[in-house]
Amino acid sequence: QVQLVESGGGLVQAGGSLRLSCAASGLTFSVYAMGWIRQAPGKEREFVAAISRNGEVRYYADSVKGRFTISKDNAKNAVYLQMNSLKPEDTAVYYCATKLSESVWYTPRTAPDFASWGQGTRVTVSS
Repeated sequence: QVQLVESGGGLVQAGGSLRLSCAASGLTFSVYAMGWIRQAPGKEREFVAAISRNGEVRYYADSVKGRFTISKDNAKNAVYLQMNSLKPEDTAVYYCATKLSESVWYTPRTAPDFASWGQGTRVTVSS
């Protein structure tokens, strides 16, 4: 059974940074594309970022491009999201998500593309 455990959320002022981490278990990590999705209060879940199983392709939502960076460490079964220049509109619960991928280059592009996600970690950005 796939388990994804997020950490690293918290309260930060606008312009600040946070680094989210996700520890994955119950899967052969190297054959999964990984990503992050988020859900703000009263809104639908939305795609944030994704990385291919080989780590060479990254895809970002326009709203976070240039500010967030996704990375993964296959040796540690972990995926990270470095978030810089945070804005109040980034306030949300952030979920680590995964999708089994036959292609080493595939990256999910929307929240429904993912098959599994964790319990989430809350990020609050104050103005």
